[in-house]
Amino acid sequence: MRELIDRALQAASAAGASYADVRVVHTTQENLSARNGVVEGVSTSESLGIGVRAIASGSWGFAATSSLESDAVVDVARQAVAIAKASALTTRTPVELSALPAYNDSWEGPCRIDPFTVSLDEKLDLLLAADAALRAEPAVKIAKGALGFIRVEKTFGSTIGSFIEQKYTESAAGITAYAIEDGEILPRSYPNSHGGQAVQGGWEAILALDLPGNAVRVAEQAAGLISAAPCPSGTKTIVIDGPQLALQVHESIGHPTELDRVLGDEAAFAGTSFLTLEDLGVLQYGSEHVTVTSDATIPGSLGSFGYDDEGVPAQRDFIVKDGLFTGFLSSRESAVRIGRESNGCMRADGWNRTPLVRMTTLSLEPGGWSLPDLIADTEDGIYMETNNSWSIDDRRLNFQFACEIGWEIKNGELGKMIKNPNYTGITPQFWNSCDAVCSADHWQVWGIPNCGKGEPMQVAHVAHGAAPARFRDVQVGVGR
Repeated sequence: MRELIDRALQAASAAGASYADVRVVHTTQENLSARNGVVEGVSTSESLGIGVRAIASGSWGFAATSSLESDAVVDVARQAVAIAKASALTTRTPVELSALPAYNDSWEGPCRIDPFTVSLDEKLDLLLAADAALRAEPAVKIAKGALGFIRVEKTFGSTIGSFIEQKYTESAAGITAYAIEDGEILPRSYPNSHGGQAVQGGWEAILALDLPGNAVRVAEQAAGLISAAPCPSGTKTIVIDGPQLALQVHESIGHPTELDRVLGDEAAFAGTSFLTLEDLGVLQYGSEHVTVTSDATIPGSLGSFGYDDEGVPAQRDFIVKDGLFTGFLSSRESAVRIGRESNGCMRADGWNRTPLVRMTTLSLEPGGWSLPDLIADTEDGIYMETNNSWSIDDRRLNFQFACEIGWEIKNGELGKMIKNPNYTGITPQFWNSCDAVCSADHWQVWGIPNCGKGEPMQVAHVAHGAAPARFRDVQVGVGR
C-alpha cells in the first residue's frame, strides 16, 4: 500500500502539484432488520478505492477510482492535478494550509468480538427475541429492530511525508415499539430513536445493550402513551435527557460552528450559520453551565479516530467554554483564515469523496448534579426523553424538537406521563437558559451515524456526549 500511495504522490508532484494527499479506503458493511416477527432485510456490501487531492496553481483538484492498478492510480493523480489547474482559472485567493508536521503512525479502534465473525442466525435470534418481547404488549401494533456493522480500513499518505494506517469497527442496534390508537402513532425506542445507539466496538457492544431485556419496559411505555396527557402549551422549565440533548448539541452547536459554513464555502443541504468570525471570543453562546468540547480521542465514540482525512492528529478542543464561544470546527484551509491551526475535523464519506469539515465527538461537558436531585430541585416543569422529530432553519437559529415521552414535574417529583412533549427556541437564548447539567455519572456518548452535508451529499458518523440538563422559561406545546 505504501508503494501504491507513493506512486500516486510522485505522479501528482510530477504533474505540477505543490501539495497532494492520497486515501485508500476499504469499507465492509452489514445490515439486518426485523419487523413484527419477520426478517425484513439482510444486506452486505463492500467498497474499495483510492482518492487523490491535489493543489496546483493555488487551487484544489480531486479525483478517485475503484481500480488499484498502478496505471490507474497514476492516471487519477494526474487527473486531480489537471482539475486543480482548471479550477485555478476562476480562483480568487490561492489555497493556503495551516502548518502540519509529517506523521508515520497507525491507529485502531476498540473491538473485542469481531461482529463479522458472528453468525447471521445469532444476530437474527437476538433481533427476533426483542421483537417478540415488544409484541407481547397488545397495544404495540408494530415492532421494529435493526442491527448494523461497519469495518473501515484506511491508509493515508501526503507529500509532506505522512503515512498513516487506521482501522475501526462500528456496531449499531435499536428497537422501536409503535402503539397505535384513534389515528395516533406513538413510538417508544431503545436505546435511542432513529436507529438506536452506534459505537466503535464489536458484538460485545450489542450484547451490552440487552435489547430483549429492555423490550418489555419499552412496550409498556408505548402502551402508556395512548392514555397519556398531551403536552401543555406555554412557558415551562424543562429537563432534557442525554439522547435528546445530544441531538440538540448536534443541530444547534455542531453545525453552526463548522467553519466552512461560516466562511461561505459550504451552503448545500445543511445550510449556513448564524455565527460570524467576529463572534469568536465575544458571543455568550450559553450560560456559565454550558461548556462544549470537540474531542476525537474518546475511546469507543463514533466520532473518534487517530487522524482526520488531512492527516491532522485527533485532539480535544473547546468550542464553548463557560458559555463563551471560543472555537470553530476547522480544516487546514479554513483554520489558517482565522489565524489558527486545524483542530482535526476534516473527514470524507469514503474514498470517492473529498473531505469536508465535520463534527467529531462534540459534547456538552458534565456538571455536578445527580438527576434525582435535579428533579427534586424543580418545582414545576416537564422531563423529556428521546427525540421523535425536529426542525431547524438553515442558519441553525430557530428550532423545534419533539420527544417520544415526557413526565410532568410537580413539587420536585415526577408525575403523570406526557405524550408528544415538544419545545421550541432560538439557539443563543436557549443555551443561555441552561441553569444545571447533570454529572459524569449520567453522561454518555451517543452516536449519530447519519449526519448529512455537502453536494453530492456525504453521510458522516459523529457523536455527542451529554447528561440531562435543565432549561428555564422554554416555550413548550408548539402547534397546539
